[in-house]
Amino acid sequence: MAAATKPRFPLRSVAGATTALVLLTALNLVNYIDRYILPGVQELVKKEFGVSDSQIGSITFWFFLTYMLSAPFTGWLGDHLPRKPLLIICAVAISTVNILTGTVHVFNSLLFRHAILGIGEASLGIYAPALLSDFYPEDQRNRILTIFYTAIPVGAAIGYLIGEIIGSKFGWRMPFYVSAVPGLTIAIVMVFLLKEPARGASDPHPDAQPKESAHSFSQTVRDSLRMIAKLAVNPRYMYATLGMAMVTFSLGGISAWMPSFLERSGFAPTSVGITLGAITAIGGLGGTAIGGWIAQRWLRTNHRALFLVSAWSAGLTVPPAVLCFFGPRATMLPALAVAMFLIFLGMGPLNAAIINAVPASIRSSAIAIEILMIHALGDTPSPKLIGIVSDRSTLSTGLGLTLLTMLIAAVLLFIGGRYEHSLPSGMDPA
Repeated sequence: MAAATKPRFPLRSVAGATTALVLLTALNLVNYIDRYILPGVQELVKKEFGVSDSQIGSITFWFFLTYMLSAPFTGWLGDHLPRKPLLIICAVAISTVNILTGTVHVFNSLLFRHAILGIGEASLGIYAPALLSDFYPEDQRNRILTIFYTAIPVGAAIGYLIGEIIGSKFGWRMPFYVSAVPGLTIAIVMVFLLKEPARGASDPHPDAQPKESAHSFSQTVRDSLRMIAKLAVNPRYMYATLGMAMVTFSLGGISAWMPSFLERSGFAPTSVGITLGAITAIGGLGGTAIGGWIAQRWLRTNHRALFLVSAWSAGLTVPPAVLCFFGPRATMLPALAVAMFLIFLGMGPLNAAIINAVPASIRSSAIAIEILMIHALGDTPSPKLIGIVSDRSTLSTGLGLTLLTMLIAAVLLFIGGRYEHSLPSGMDPA
């Protein structure tokens, strides 16, 4: 009986997997450094251009608008073209746009700059997880994606720090110049060291490579619509994606407005970036690592573990977030640290749940549709909505919107876990 349960494919990763994981995690780190520089300098931007909170929120809105609208097209490319050159183009494009930030002297140009940046970052967010999934089998993806997504809190922390420290001394444009250098460096290294695995190489039954023969535009559209229809009736994929969207609403809103919230709560502007960076790095990194570890062990006995860790992560975040937004000043930072730790517990498991829910042949497109949904419902509207509420009442009230979406996320993910019917391939019960 034991022999019958053994997987019929090797659990070893594809050659070059470790190099790919290191390079893509480093590139993801730079990606989030770029993204979180803006919150670190947005009070400087607001002062220079004389704009309102609502207008500051529009910068992030335009970034995520192009981020999500470009995702379906870039996802289609990822399913039909080699991902290595696409990733290199993304890295170069993101760094180039950061360099061009120095030419921005009109607020609307800043909106345009962030809109263009969104296209490059969306592409990276699609191609990298899909490529890593071809290097590693299903039972290892939670662990690998947990490592990959540790770049979020660490990159955010470094972005805050670069924004505050360098921005306060040299102006808000200089941090963007600094962040462009490592992206270009990684792109050059990827040219020589990153390998392109066969699509679905680590799946039990690898998908055939997309055919090179040309299809008519109408046939391509029909194929895309059929793919979307299949995703729409895939409950594992839909509940995980909708749950991620609600978490993204909260995390995006908190990340965009927390520096301003702390400054307006009486914390020194010169220390907010350092404090917030430390909280984000320690809490986020610890939460991501521990959440991935818990899910990996829990998967041995419970096939719903990826969903359950993510659901509990969302629900438990609410009490400390309430204390942070509405409690006394003395409790704000400790409560924020606990909230950041808890919200990141589910980051790796939830991304693994989404990727495991779809076959390799449409994985890039499925990630692209996920990106479209989570940003359309998540961090595209949240900074703007929080800014609107803040202009009419208080920033605390605006941030309170994120509490509701975390509760919704928990409910969706608990329901989604009911559709997980088996352990990942190769994950034998303990």
